[in-house]
Amino acid sequence: MSQIPWWQNAVIYQIYPKSFQDSGARGTGDLRGIISRLDYLQTLGVDALWLTPVYVSPQVDNGYDIADYYRIDPAYGTMDDFEALLSAVHARGMRIVMDIVVNHTSTAHEWFRAALADKNSPYRDYYIWRDPVAGDVPNNWQSKFGGSAWEWDAASGQYYLHLFAREQADLNWENPAVRAEVKKVIHFWAQKGVDGFRLDVINLISKDQSFPNDEIGDGRRFYTDGPRIHEFLQELSREVFVPVQAMTVGEMSSTSLAHCQRYGALDGSELSMVFNFHHLKVDYPNGDKWMCAPFDFLELKRIFNHWQTGMHGQGWSALFWCNHDQPRIVSRFGEDGEFRVVAAKMLATTLHGLQGTPYIYQGEELGMTNPGYQQIDDYQDVESHNIFAIKQAQGMDDAQILAILAARSRDNSRTPMQWSADANAGFTQGTPWLKPAVNYTEINAVAAKADPDSVFWHYRDLIRLRKAQPIFTLGDYQELLPEHRQIWAYTRQWQGQTLLVVSNFYREPVDFVLPSHLGGQNAVPVPPIMQSIMPPRSQLLLSNYADTPTQPQSGQLRPYESAIWLIESV
Repeated sequence: MSQIPWWQNAVIYQIYPKSFQDSGARGTGDLRGIISRLDYLQTLGVDALWLTPVYVSPQVDNGYDIADYYRIDPAYGTMDDFEALLSAVHARGMRIVMDIVVNHTSTAHEWFRAALADKNSPYRDYYIWRDPVAGDVPNNWQSKFGGSAWEWDAASGQYYLHLFAREQADLNWENPAVRAEVKKVIHFWAQKGVDGFRLDVINLISKDQSFPNDEIGDGRRFYTDGPRIHEFLQELSREVFVPVQAMTVGEMSSTSLAHCQRYGALDGSELSMVFNFHHLKVDYPNGDKWMCAPFDFLELKRIFNHWQTGMHGQGWSALFWCNHDQPRIVSRFGEDGEFRVVAAKMLATTLHGLQGTPYIYQGEELGMTNPGYQQIDDYQDVESHNIFAIKQAQGMDDAQILAILAARSRDNSRTPMQWSADANAGFTQGTPWLKPAVNYTEINAVAAKADPDSVFWHYRDLIRLRKAQPIFTLGDYQELLPEHRQIWAYTRQWQGQTLLVVSNFYREPVDFVLPSHLGGQNAVPVPPIMQSIMPPRSQLLLSNYADTPTQPQSGQLRPYESAIWLIESV
């Protein structure tokens, strides 16, 4: 264990600073607020804190539209505040991972302003400009936020590319000067003591330079995992990430296993690890995020099996259910009601038993839920407002659109952190920038820490298990019961040990038959590789019910019941 990189045995906590803790009455979270909550995070036991962007930004996309890579946005504090946070985090034995966005900048960035002001400026080539085609946009690529990915600049008579909001102009990575600027930014923050970087939508930086129309889609196949992407990432790794010893995690949009085996290769030639999102599209009917349907459980298991087996020994994955762009997982794959606590624990257990580096998004450890907003004015997210307007124009009823947003909006995860039952969930002394979920009086950190059976302590126990048992980090993955429509069961194997994880993903009880090679009396088909295991001895490591059997056995699993056993071959 001592020879593996620190981040392979770590659990990382994502902080969305705007919604984490306000140190005063501004209504938005800040760096001093984060400092005030470090003891809470240390109690939870996480190893590193990932901060979403805190750079100067017009906040069109909540900080993912960066206007200055070298300054802290005054809304969050000062550089002195950031350095104080860094020092306080390091003093507690934790690390800091900064979010960096280098696919695009804000149109308020000085580079873009210079590009806009003078067509002959060297900064013009920092961005992607194209002439009109037949008096219209250069191609039919669509923005991730809706509408065309091209914005007209009347002064120069050209369009610029923006895969996201029109205020987020895509950088031209074909230009070596752009790549040099990115390296300078990384060096700047690494020299301050930042331990790692999360690279936003990094697999979109290389575009097909012919910019063709997409006759069968929205254009993403011409810029996702693009033609020079591995070259660019290897250059960054070689020239900056390795020299500064930074941990890196790439957000990979609509990617493939084959590419991620290279992105997250164990030799560190590109990045340390990768996020992929395929498992969070299993409730998108026909791939459409803006329609609602129950999640496809068998597909969820199939995807995880594909990635767990495919990345083992090849690359490293980030494990996550939630982030600042996704709905709350207990509302999505569990439930908000009677069984919320056991459902939240089940989801945590299932994920943290896998191979990879687990990420916890703020409030996930409390079992926070979607807020259930009832009107469009409750939302602040630019994507949500864009979709509302698009669906209205398509003739969809407002109530139906709001039901979709209640399930899908990014604001579901961006509500203020629920610290206490006090006003505004203890988040701010002022008016919060986004309404807290109304259930904060019951679901909050004070209540969770006071309850030994809370979701919080379950997460703490999972983190401790990962530290105590190398099999969590090193064991391979073998799925059991792949066609079972209610149970997700799998093993991890390492040096004569077997970790058995069994989860009921639904509120209905279900019968579980323990495979005979794991000590069960009734055999079920198992892979040949498993059949050589000797009769085992085992211990219960963790469960979300107090009276789960200490030895794995066949029997009925209760609503959302989940458990982990460690089995030793004898």
